[in-house]
Amino acid sequence: MKINTVGRIQKIRINILFFLFVLFALVLIGRIGWFQINRGNELANKAIEQQTGDKFVASARGTIYDRNGNTLAASADVERLVATPVQIKTNKNQEVIIDGLSEIISIDKDVILKKITEKSCGVDIKRGIEKNEGDEIRHFIWENKVSGLELVKDTKRYYPYENFASHIMGFVGKDNQGLEGIEKAFDKNLRGKPGRIVSTKNAAGIEMPVRIRKYIRPVDGANIFLTLDEVIQHIVEKFLETAVVENKLNCGAAAIVMDVKTGGILAMATKPDYNPNNPFNITPDIENKIPGIKQELEELKGIEYSKRLTETVSPLWRNKAVVDSYEPGSTFKIATIASALEEQVVKLNEAFFCKGSVKVGPHTMHCWRRKGHGPQTFLTAVQTSCNPVFIEIASRVGSVKFYNYIKGFGFRDVTGIELPGETSGVFFNEKDFKDVQVATTSFGQGFQVTPLQMINFVSAIANGGKMLKPHLVKQIIDSDGNIIKNFDLQEIKQIVSSDTCKTIAEILETVVSTGGGKNAYVAGFKIAGKTGTSEKLPRGSKKYISSFIGFAPADNPEISILITLDEPMGEQYYGGVIAAPVAGGILDETLKYLGVEPRYTEEELKKTNVSVPDLVGLTVNEAKRAAEAIGVNVVLQGSGVLVIEQIPKPYMSFERGSSIIAYTNYENGKTKVVVPNVVGMNMQDAKKNLIDSGLNIKISESFNKNIGVCSFQSIEGGVHVETGSVVVIEFERLDKSACGNW
Repeated sequence: MKINTVGRIQKIRINILFFLFVLFALVLIGRIGWFQINRGNELANKAIEQQTGDKFVASARGTIYDRNGNTLAASADVERLVATPVQIKTNKNQEVIIDGLSEIISIDKDVILKKITEKSCGVDIKRGIEKNEGDEIRHFIWENKVSGLELVKDTKRYYPYENFASHIMGFVGKDNQGLEGIEKAFDKNLRGKPGRIVSTKNAAGIEMPVRIRKYIRPVDGANIFLTLDEVIQHIVEKFLETAVVENKLNCGAAAIVMDVKTGGILAMATKPDYNPNNPFNITPDIENKIPGIKQELEELKGIEYSKRLTETVSPLWRNKAVVDSYEPGSTFKIATIASALEEQVVKLNEAFFCKGSVKVGPHTMHCWRRKGHGPQTFLTAVQTSCNPVFIEIASRVGSVKFYNYIKGFGFRDVTGIELPGETSGVFFNEKDFKDVQVATTSFGQGFQVTPLQMINFVSAIANGGKMLKPHLVKQIIDSDGNIIKNFDLQEIKQIVSSDTCKTIAEILETVVSTGGGKNAYVAGFKIAGKTGTSEKLPRGSKKYISSFIGFAPADNPEISILITLDEPMGEQYYGGVIAAPVAGGILDETLKYLGVEPRYTEEELKKTNVSVPDLVGLTVNEAKRAAEAIGVNVVLQGSGVLVIEQIPKPYMSFERGSSIIAYTNYENGKTKVVVPNVVGMNMQDAKKNLIDSGLNIKISESFNKNIGVCSFQSIEGGVHVETGSVVVIEFERLDKSACGNW
């Protein structure tokens, strides 16, 4: 009986144990199933991570070209030094590794130590390693039998023209990510997709001696073609750099040249600029602004150093043409003219009288010419930039309509150009736009616009009233040559009628030919334009922005231009005196580069420079005919039949109407004359003195010669030279009356 009881108990125990075993097995199977279903992919990926090493291979960033295919930004093959910390630990000579690397790659020892002791399968020690440095590292690894260090293919961004168009290009960060300009705006297109090298490793995280590797090829970034023209950009930057120095600009300058028929930006420059190859460099401009900054930075480390360095250099990255806003001054009078003509509230020959001021509500508003302009027509008032007349015609348009025109002209919105940070300016609220605001707005004060808004509006006037969206990008093409996207002309709206635009062009052409914008005059081309001078806030600070805006040719516009000079500290600050000549120089060279044929008036033709023909070897009659064909004279010396020598030499440049001394023999020898000193003379006197002395002249075409005095002659006064020699003379702007720009 007792035996049976014991047997039953044992049997129960066995059954219980079996049940518990089955239950445990079921729970285990269930748990495994749950993991398989719910976390299978996650755990599988973790297993792969533990069993494989993964290093990325950088893709080549796409190239940025100008509209003609000239390279503005490209990528070069370099290398990246990668460390595997768990493998570095196996080296007995870690101090040697740290010391050696620090010396080769110029990185602090503490930084290297921190990197190689990270809990990571792979860490970048340095990127952008050039070939020479890479060869040194390879030799060091081989010589010291170092394991855990590897050089991997990488790419480095470079800008072949350095500072050129830097505010458009922008730059990239240490991980090849776009941080400014086009580089930032089109980072997704440019950066491509990195490749990978996958290899097996053991439990310690070290690559297996017999390793299985998989190489996943990187996909290079897309290439971008801009509307920018390298030649025009060079022209603009050349003249802008000169303007910064000549006018001692405290806050730099900006310029834009735009194709009025497409909305494409042909050039956009801001000065001072920076080198995108080294955007964190402390330039002389920065040192002048912040004395002792280099020493200050040397005393900082870590985050404090990085923060202070960025604060110091980042102002140079600002694209004034897009990000900054300013009071446009009298250049905005074009908007007032457009609204008044469109509303038919004024006629060109309508009579006005300027007594020097006008009362608007409780306020007295002055003309830039305090004593007034007296009686004048509307056309004359535009040429003299008379404020009271513009206040009058704006009041005729009325506050509601005038406000709507300003909105329609795009001065309340961003243009949408493909650059980061564009602002929309600052304008009055509609409910606050009363008589006083209408008056100040009529002559461009009390609000702010951006240079891009201004040139887009004026380009619309040049384009018959059709406002286009300004753009910098022409086309995006992938690395295989397939077109990803074309940026076609995009018409926004018709802002005024084509008849109104034609009238405005005719008016603005007279501003340049006879009015306050005459320093932008270019022989052979009709230039339409308006100058501006606005005092910065607070009023009375004597800090100004001088500007010029216009388009050419006035009767068949191709391009528009805007120049802004911020805080000139030189003798002059009026837009007509310092900004207009910059625009004139840029327009002269740009129009000729674009192949726009000059159409000279009879008076202009007499003053143009021509190339000296080669008369040597010609008969006397042939020489006379060749010279007469281009409007120059021949003075014969000798009684021979053939020309054996000439002064000036062939292919030099001199004024039409000049004379060539042609020698047929040396019976009486070569005659010499003394060069007169003409520095300080006006153009008429300088020319007369040189020509009367038997010399030829070439006059610099840098600006309107009629308003200055001679500041340079290529051959000094008192020097004996052969009769007919060419003397190049340059003039300095001294006309202080060309200031109708408020």
